[in-house]
Amino acid sequence: MVQQISAVITAFILTFLITPLVTRFLFEKHIVDIPGKRKIHKAAKPSLGGIPIFIGYLLASLIWVNLQEWKNIKFILLAQSTIFIIGVRDDLLPLKVIYKLMGQVLAATIAIFLFDVRIASCYGFLGVYEIPEALSYALTYITLIGITNSLNLIDGLDGLAGTIAGIIFLFFGVWFFLAGENINSILAFALLGGILAFLIYNWQPSSIFMGDTGSLLIGLTIAMFTIRFMNVNYSLPDSAFAKFGSTVGVAVCVIVILLVDTLRIIILRLLKRQSPFTPDKSHVHHAISRLGMTHSQTTLILAGVQLLFISLAIIFNQLGDHYIVPGAVLLSILLSVFLDRLIFNRVSGP
Repeated sequence: MVQQISAVITAFILTFLITPLVTRFLFEKHIVDIPGKRKIHKAAKPSLGGIPIFIGYLLASLIWVNLQEWKNIKFILLAQSTIFIIGVRDDLLPLKVIYKLMGQVLAATIAIFLFDVRIASCYGFLGVYEIPEALSYALTYITLIGITNSLNLIDGLDGLAGTIAGIIFLFFGVWFFLAGENINSILAFALLGGILAFLIYNWQPSSIFMGDTGSLLIGLTIAMFTIRFMNVNYSLPDSAFAKFGSTVGVAVCVIVILLVDTLRIIILRLLKRQSPFTPDKSHVHHAISRLGMTHSQTTLILAGVQLLFISLAIIFNQLGDHYIVPGAVLLSILLSVFLDRLIFNRVSGP
């Protein structure tokens, strides 16, 4: 664990020192995000916060991953660098949706064919194990691109995306270490360190936003780690300490906020006969904010929900997917209904 702790500290210090420099440079060059009708912030702020996060993460990884192991991670860094460049380009000059999607497909292709990130099985979920190769690749592309964009979708409040991502990387960092995945554990902790430092400047009131530069990079990494978690956990012997009885269910619990928010907005927009890609304020964090919560309070509430799901997955670690998945779905529905009821009572109240 020495390498992991060293990586998180190194990335934290580097990102903490670099972020003010990047912020000042962006202000001087007038590269800022202008407030608009769909945006909550009231003042112009830089939105390339992913730059210091990536620099801190990359340098920490270079320092603490052994040179002999670089052949095993060079392609994950290539995929991350590709999506990082797409994010920078989009923050500087917004890309058309089709071009942005093409960039994400390219990054996903690198991850799949060079880093060997692939959903090759259903892990026994619903009694299904092996799946056709074509379906395997299709599911992997959908998962990588879907999760990548889901983090981008919740990046609407100060500190929210960073906090949710930080919790996810803390889980993966510890679990990969326990499962013997030392390299992935170091990478998870390095990115965690960068995110924690960035949150100091992104917490309400923020001085810089993560932007697509950060959210796409972090989202793709979460997606790759989620698939890696499922593959490794499924292959572990039943006697292994890190083994979860539920592979799919635990993965769902770890990224539950991302999944629920994405599915929620898709359903709500379709019910309104709108395109799922139509931007609006129907996200979970918007709903909680309508209850009078501040950015910080909303972020802490959603972080608490995230920790609740992960804690339940750990407590009931020996249960299989046929218990964990329905349980996670049911709890998500109950919490969503409870939230909608609170909003209804507030709107219709005296």
